[in-house]
Amino acid sequence: MSDAAGSAGDPATGRIDGPGPAVVALGLAAALAAFTATFRGPRERFWDRMTLTGLVLGGASLALSRPTRRGLLGLRAWHVPAGLASAAALYATFAVGDRFARRFVPGGDREIRAIYALRELRPRPELAIRLGTVIGPAEELFWRGLVQAGLMRAVGRWPGAALAAGAYGGVHIVTGNLTLVGAAGVAGAEWCLLSAAGVPLGALIVSHVAWDIWIFLVAPTGETSAVAPA
Repeated sequence: MSDAAGSAGDPATGRIDGPGPAVVALGLAAALAAFTATFRGPRERFWDRMTLTGLVLGGASLALSRPTRRGLLGLRAWHVPAGLASAAALYATFAVGDRFARRFVPGGDREIRAIYALRELRPRPELAIRLGTVIGPAEELFWRGLVQAGLMRAVGRWPGAALAAGAYGGVHIVTGNLTLVGAAGVAGAEWCLLSAAGVPLGALIVSHVAWDIWIFLVAPTGETSAVAPA
């Protein structure tokens, strides 16, 4: 796809555009600190911290990454169906992965239920607003618009995309939930692949938001009630 406003390519030179290595390194350090605080803090305030993390990382990407700003300015109507289609494909992947993880991954069922238990902390409409207006968009602005764009500029399109997918999954290690780490790795791999292939940032934002709301609030892929402590 050649929508220059949404890709990491510079429309004037055809070269990959993105922030420098120092900005990427500082961004990753900030993301690690923010995710640690978000997932390790008091559980009842989880969504407040997650929203703040989105505001900080998304705002940093807007301030420091030209591909992020260009992507938002290049929003097009066709980004909506394209994003919804990629979200549907990812949901189908997770529907299969959920069954595998619950059956074959040690602790997989308990860890998946623990993730879904977070939606009981706040009213569902409020969570939909948080996911749709801040958390989902901010993750794409930061991880694709800043981190991936910078890594692709530094090491090349496909190696940079692979590193960005690894970073997105890896930062979730601080959660202590290995099933969530794997899920983030799979989702990040799809979005990084699409971004490297030239899918505009606007379509990726639609994909991320639609997938978040659908799989987490509308149609979970399996049992959601938390496992009672022994």
